[in-house]
Amino acid sequence: MKALIQRVSEASVEVGGARVAEIGQGFLILLGVKHGDGPADAEKLARKISALRIFQDEQGLMNKSVMDIGGSVIVVSQFTLYADTKKGNRPSFVDAARPELAEPLYRELVRQLRLTLGESRVGTGVFGAEMKIRLLNDGPVTIELCTDG
Repeated sequence: MKALIQRVSEASVEVGGARVAEIGQGFLILLGVKHGDGPADAEKLARKISALRIFQDEQGLMNKSVMDIGGSVIVVSQFTLYADTKKGNRPSFVDAARPELAEPLYRELVRQLRLTLGESRVGTGVFGAEMKIRLLNDGPVTIELCTDG
């Protein structure tokens, strides 16, 4: 399981012209699921995301977590994080999990984050939908977290 975490001042997701999620300060998380991932990966990643200290403290050091600042997160499914571009110019997505495996694990990660951060502080995109994502990257700070060892 892979999460690309962007520290944002604000972010939103639209599907079909309707806004489905919107946050102020926090994380926009793009989540990829691969074959072999399981619930333990979702739990491990949720713990790491909640505790990741990439917000500035009073001295300007990255020393605070999204929990510490009372921030929010949006989680968006992103199978293209497992693109293989070694051959040719067209990416292969054979490492990405099929939707029937990926969606329950996506939902489990969201559930775990809501347990930690609170229901109202965790928004989502729409799994498998065509989405328009707007964000104001803060920093910019972008971190990749993987459970792939």
